[in-house]
Amino acid sequence: MLDFYGTLGPRCADVTTLRAMLDAGMTGVRLNLSHITLPEAAEEIEALHTAASQSGVKARLLIDMQGPELRIGALAHPLTLREGETVTLGAGGIPIPVIALPCLVPGAQLLLDDGKLLLEVRAADSESVRAEVIRGGTLTGRKSLAIPGAELHPPTLTEADLANIAMAKNYGVTGVMQPFVRDRADLEAVRAALDRAGGRDIRLFAKIENREGVRNLDELIDACDEIVIARGDLGNAVPLWELPRVQKEIAEKCREKGRAFMVVTQMLASMEHTAVPTRAEVSDVFNAVLDGASSVMLTGETAVGDYPVEAMRYLVNTAGEAARYMEKS
Repeated sequence: MLDFYGTLGPRCADVTTLRAMLDAGMTGVRLNLSHITLPEAAEEIEALHTAASQSGVKARLLIDMQGPELRIGALAHPLTLREGETVTLGAGGIPIPVIALPCLVPGAQLLLDDGKLLLEVRAADSESVRAEVIRGGTLTGRKSLAIPGAELHPPTLTEADLANIAMAKNYGVTGVMQPFVRDRADLEAVRAALDRAGGRDIRLFAKIENREGVRNLDELIDACDEIVIARGDLGNAVPLWELPRVQKEIAEKCREKGRAFMVVTQMLASMEHTAVPTRAEVSDVFNAVLDGASSVMLTGETAVGDYPVEAMRYLVNTAGEAARYMEKS
């Protein structure tokens, strides 16, 4: 049976919308804890539980950890970065993790906000770098930062992650999504934290979104309950034209090993602003199911999009068509 996940956010945080999404076929939601904690999301979580009770659905709740993902720091206000201008990162500029500075040598590239913005380093010292904006846009605080080709090793779990895991059972969490998994040790650390918190029955999802995760897929498959093909940052880690092949290879390996897998990111991205998806998007959903995905997920489409219920309906109906096609084949 397929699982259909949405992502909790301001556009679907009320009981009425969540119930409509559940009635459309949604089986669970993802809560992104990159910026908030479980107590801070208590009202939205309660809305989910209420909606699920009204719909007669046992809705799953997945929490997406901060993990070892690199992010810029808080910004006092959004910044508009224009192509061709030079900006400072680090001391006196856009705050970035200190661990990233040694990798930011002249010529190095930085991808911000899931690759929406692209910068290239022109000069660097021990405390800051000057970078040219190659692909501009608006940058807000706490957005992701990726350095193609760099393999950094921040801790598997942040202090906030450990605190959220400790409270997970109390909030009805059914699964933990660990981002940027690098090796089996990452997953063992998360599982140990869950066990200490009495969460032995909470499922562990390994998000594949870097080259290390792809290389070490065999050992990750055996250490988790479900693999997540997280195409956002994975599409930053490899050239974008290679991403479809990598997705197919991960899916193939999961099928061989009998491990469930999820496909996520930009499945119906145009529906953040339009009531009907593109033909390419529904084909993407259809093919993910044909490849054997056990779960598919919407992110911005439901969290901040204008049509969360309609997006979920298209996701569920398209996947249903794929399932019927496979039954006839």
